[in-house]
Order: sequence, then structure tokens, then C-alpha cells
Amino acid sequence: MSTSSPLLLLWDIDGTLLTSSGAGMRALGAALQSTFAINGSLDDIDFAGRTDPLIIRQIFTKFGLAEEEATLNRYFDNYLAALPGELHRGTARVLPGVKERLAEAEARPHVTQGLLTGNRRQGAQVKLEHHGLWNHFPFGAFADDHELRNELGPHALRRAQAHRGYSFSLSRTWIIGDTPHDIACGRAIGARTLAVGTGHCDPDILRSHRPDGYLADLSDADAFWHLVDPRA
Repeated sequence: MSTSSPLLLLWDIDGTLLTSSGAGMRALGAALQSTFAINGSLDDIDFAGRTDPLIIRQIFTKFGLAEEEATLNRYFDNYLAALPGELHRGTARVLPGVKERLAEAEARPHVTQGLLTGNRRQGAQVKLEHHGLWNHFPFGAFADDHELRNELGPHALRRAQAHRGYSFSLSRTWIIGDTPHDIACGRAIGARTLAVGTGHCDPDILRSHRPDGYLADLSDADAFWHLVDPRA
């Protein structure tokens, strides 16, 4: 163990680690066609910071579809089937500095990192494997655990403790994301919050939610580590 106290980093995916450049929306549209033979626009669906179940409920409501469990599962399965192709067809990419910061975190023995994402686990894995990032995260909290993002923090903390064999101080736990929903999620468990301006949220609006730290992106190693690990 490093002489530094344990540090836990919990990462959002979309808009924080990577941008799928609309691949997820296109895959949801393809699933709408393959599941229900509906060719409709999803442009008015609110994706930012929402969990997969809440996004899918918006889609079902818009098109008057019954939210039966079997139907919801069939739709999600068709989304998963369409997602890899849409990732390959688009301009999905890892955001600036992400690969470097993840590698640096792994090189620090006192740092543990996991996911805290609105994606369901299978969707998260497809997106991150596409970019070679999945193996950085030995655990996570996903929309499979709860459809409300603010309820995901305790799941992430429990899995972090199980993974490491010790608990983490909330003052040394960071929720890293690109929307006000990520900030609210961190506050819900009393953790620190780092907002990054790489998503679609206006930076002024993001900062107005008073995260503990804000970075335009993750390209500056010194700025990132000075914020999250000043004792190292």
C-alpha cells in the first residue's frame, strides 16, 4: 500500500471517457425498427445523464408502446445487437487524456477505479471494449442496479470495498462525469465530484452546479491529479 490514503475514482462513460458520436441513439433507432417496425425520430429524447431504463421508457412513452418486461428486454437486446455496428460506422472516440489518466491511475497502488454509469452493464462493456478500455474497470455500478442514477453510488461503494477488502473515505471518493446528474449523484452519497466539459452540457451551466472540481477535459495530467490526489 502506498503511504497515500486510498483513493477511489468512479467514472461515467458517455461524454466523460468517450463519445460515441450518436452511435447509441442510432442503435436505439435501429432497435425500434427491428422490434416494432417503427421508423421514428429520437431527436427529442433526453439522453444526457439519463440511465438506459429511463431513456427507453421515454421512447416507449413517445411511441405509445406498452412497458411490459419481456418487450423491454427484447428491445434492449436488439439495441445491443445494433450497437457494435453503429460504433464502427461512426466517429466514436476516446476523449482527450482519458487513456493516459486511466493508465496513471492503475500505476498508483493506492488508487482504485471503477464505473458509475447510466449504461446497463452489457452496453457499457460493448462501448468500452470497442475502445480497449473495459479491462481498466474491475467493478462498477450500472443501470441494472437501479434506474435512478442517484441510487447507484452505494452499489459502487460496496463493490469497491469487496474488490479491495477495505472501505473508502467519502472525502477520497470522486464521481467523475460530464453532466449535472453526475454531480447530484456524487452529492447523494457525500462524495467529491469532478465535472469535465467534454459532454454536451454548457460549461457555465455545469460549473453552476458547484462540483468540487471542473476541468475542460482530461488532457492535463498535473491539473487532474492536483485535484483528485493532492496528497500523493
